[in-house]
Amino acid sequence: MAHNALVGPATSRTPRLGRPVAATAAVTEAGGVVLLLPDGETVSGRRASVRAHAATLPLGRRLARAGRADGLVAHVVRYRGRGWNGTDAQLAADARWAVAEAVRRYGDVPVCLVGRGMGARAALHAGGHPAVSAVLALGPWLPEDDRAAEPEPVRQLVGRRVLLVHGTNDARTDPELSYRFAERAKKSNRDTCRFEVHADGHALRQYQDEVQALAADFVLSALFAHPQSRPLADAMAAPPPLGLRMPLAAGFGTGRSVR
Repeated sequence: MAHNALVGPATSRTPRLGRPVAATAAVTEAGGVVLLLPDGETVSGRRASVRAHAATLPLGRRLARAGRADGLVAHVVRYRGRGWNGTDAQLAADARWAVAEAVRRYGDVPVCLVGRGMGARAALHAGGHPAVSAVLALGPWLPEDDRAAEPEPVRQLVGRRVLLVHGTNDARTDPELSYRFAERAKKSNRDTCRFEVHADGHALRQYQDEVQALAADFVLSALFAHPQSRPLADAMAAPPPLGLRMPLAAGFGTGRSVR
């Protein structure tokens, strides 16, 4: 099937920001914005996945609650379609549009991009937008090393706080590729770290509470200068490989492992 036949139907659609997650009333002002980028596919002309959208909501609600006192607003980005589609990098383009739309709506506020899988790749690509202060990549889909192709870009992340989280049993996206990416990113941006969730898979369900607590810790410290937990501060400060293979301890966020 031709490439255009695969991706053509999605090109007539437009990306959208969903309603603010967990908001009890219309939101016109914000102290900071989290944009959640759902998972996607390498090549597809199909509409964005409802299931992938729904999978982002629990984390969005957790972040919105944690940052409510600081005026944090969370939106799930509704892509034009679910495919990355080669050099079109459609999901990254939609992520950049979403950042610009957040600035249009809320003004000059810090933005954190939070993506999963292919959405995490989009977040990393779009992290160079001037409004972006932080990027959280959960189980990022990253391409295999190819000497004939340009490596995934990292320079756009300079000046941002970057956290990658990957389950060691992820059968969909390769944890070793995210480690290699983090290693390259750390060379140009010291505010980069990576946590490994041992024995967890792509969806990070087994340690969902710990992952959400780490995400909230990262977002609040990056956007609002809240104090970091000791594990996050240690991971940011540690040189490779320690700061890029930091284990996420069971019970993180409950008081047993945070300090």
